[in-house]
Amino acid sequence: TVSWPQSKAKFIGELLVPVAPFDQKSGRETWTVAFAPDGSYFAWSQGHRIVTLVPWSKCLKNFVGEGSTGVGPQQNSEGGTVVPVGEPREHTIDCGDIVWGLAFGSSVPEKQSRCVNIEWHRFKFGQDQLLLATGLNNGRVKIWDVYTGKLLLNLMDHTDIVRDLTFAPDGSLMLVSASRDKTLRVWDLKDDGNMVKVLRGHQNWVYCCAFSPDSSVLCSVGASKSVFLWDMDKYSLIRKLEGHHNDVVSCEFSPDGALLATASYDTRVIIWDPHVGTVLLELAHLFPPPSPIFAGGANDRWVRSVAFCHDGRHIASITDDRMVRFWTIDEKSPKAIAPLINGLCCAFSIDGSVLAAGSRDGSVHFWACPKGIASLQHLCRMALRRVMSTQQVQTLPIPPRIRSYLSYQDL
Repeated sequence: TVSWPQSKAKFIGELLVPVAPFDQKSGRETWTVAFAPDGSYFAWSQGHRIVTLVPWSKCLKNFVGEGSTGVGPQQNSEGGTVVPVGEPREHTIDCGDIVWGLAFGSSVPEKQSRCVNIEWHRFKFGQDQLLLATGLNNGRVKIWDVYTGKLLLNLMDHTDIVRDLTFAPDGSLMLVSASRDKTLRVWDLKDDGNMVKVLRGHQNWVYCCAFSPDSSVLCSVGASKSVFLWDMDKYSLIRKLEGHHNDVVSCEFSPDGALLATASYDTRVIIWDPHVGTVLLELAHLFPPPSPIFAGGANDRWVRSVAFCHDGRHIASITDDRMVRFWTIDEKSPKAIAPLINGLCCAFSIDGSVLAAGSRDGSVHFWACPKGIASLQHLCRMALRRVMSTQQVQTLPIPPRIRSYLSYQDL
């Protein structure tokens, strides 16, 4: 038997959208939330074409200091041209269409464009530049300057909704977009947004994509039971991971790149070893676990989103049963839970202390991540796995028990 925890995650605040009497539910959804890599901004698609950028330190101070339950966005009548003076200020961007995907990009650490033939570029992205990519309902990807709200690039090649976006973490400003047109497209923003490659292989909508921490591997998932892993040096498919029984809708790598979490409508989150393609752990949201036939159909435990905390230990999941669950990688039952109606997406803050979750009514809710001190063993494991693959660990002349621990086979 599995015992559900009594602990409840600490709710710290929420961002609400003013609702007009004539407002309809469709178009209000917060499909994506994101934190800037340097922790300076939090962004959320509040519905109706609008993305709000909030200085995260100020937002967190309001939550903790005043115990507030809402911070209202300051709408700009000119559609996001407020230039912050001194400290970063909250402002909005009118993207011109419904926003499905969001991603922050930074050229820190500095890395040159992969394009070596072109000497002149329209944009010179400096180290102090922070970009926001937005994926729209009309298939366009728009790139914005976060500090000024200025539109820098308008990328047009997808033929359907751009559902998700992810930047390579290495500072190269390589951007990948996932679309309902069944493709992923790779863009080089340091080459003025030139499209480098189209990744084909999905037979249906692509819902989500995520880079490994070293930017060498891309994971993509969609309206099928497969998880795709791509080599981003060769732009080729490495392997498909099979194990889910329904659409796979969310994916994220652990900070050391040794684990991959995927969320599915089959009521489960699966933790994989992406290097060898094996299942290490299953986080079940329904007990007893449903049969593949039941898991492949409609139920109230669809997992909508999964996020890996930056401590490498905690995972959060959003499900249709109106719950947020916080897990640790060494336990099969949640460490903490919290209520959330109509949750759609989630993301951890850069320091891992807060989880943000977006919902269908355009609001965002925040919880404090369950606290815990990582063991020295775990910290050493993460440090080693950042630079070593599972195959390399298996060849180390060390005791089998340590080798198993370093390979996360003890989960």
